[in-house]
Amino acid sequence: MAAVPVSPRLNGYDAVLLDLDGCLWVGDAATPDAPAAVTALREAGVRLVFLTNDGRNAVERQVRKLWQLGFMASVDEVVTVGVAVEHLLAGREEAGSAFVVGSQALVDHVHASGMRIVNNTEWASRADVVVVGGHDDLHFRELRAATQAVLRGGELIGTSRDASFPMPDGPWPGTGAVLAAVETAAGRTADRIVGKPEPEIYRTALDRLDGARRVLAIGDRRDTDVLGAHAAGLDAALVGPQAADDDPPGVRMPELRAASLADLVLHAS
Repeated sequence: MAAVPVSPRLNGYDAVLLDLDGCLWVGDAATPDAPAAVTALREAGVRLVFLTNDGRNAVERQVRKLWQLGFMASVDEVVTVGVAVEHLLAGREEAGSAFVVGSQALVDHVHASGMRIVNNTEWASRADVVVVGGHDDLHFRELRAATQAVLRGGELIGTSRDASFPMPDGPWPGTGAVLAAVETAAGRTADRIVGKPEPEIYRTALDRLDGARRVLAIGDRRDTDVLGAHAAGLDAALVGPQAADDDPPGVRMPELRAASLADLVLHAS
């Protein structure tokens, strides 16, 4: 079977960063013809990294979901915000202790960076670093320990400020909502945000694309995907419903836009 040609709008890009939620899938369903678009990019020789602010799931689980929905992917091609947190913390001269509000996947990434995890210990409220991510089993005691550690001088790191994420029944609260609770209780803002639209997660992804000459970041949200790509010095493509909206005054426009990933990749105009 002949390869499906890629839109000439993508000429010159030898690598692409692909957002997951809202771009490749919504909930447990792939967006229309997204698997065909990803296949076409691969057949055209474009290198891929799948990029997400979702730190709830381990990389291996994200890879399984990609395959289940028709996307070929390897572990090395997936960068979650948890991977970016690990990348950031591993570069520190002193590891120290960490309290993590988040899923086991995020805890594992923080531990893999060399930090000593103090969750479920008497030292939780005295952690040197507090990492906050969203997860489905959030408990009040996590917010309490995180707040106390921050008030005692712990560094506060948020995985993202995403207020919500798309699901078939409507938006669900995202990491930004959880982080806001800790910030409000502690009376100060996070010292650092790792996920989009901050450039840290893009630096981690670009490490996987060593040698790439021109990289395009594709996503469905202007406030995270487009702003993040531009903050990292990359071109941005906006797909999905927001692509039809007017651009806010004074904000740099995405270089490309389309109704969906398939429309961007597979259609000539």
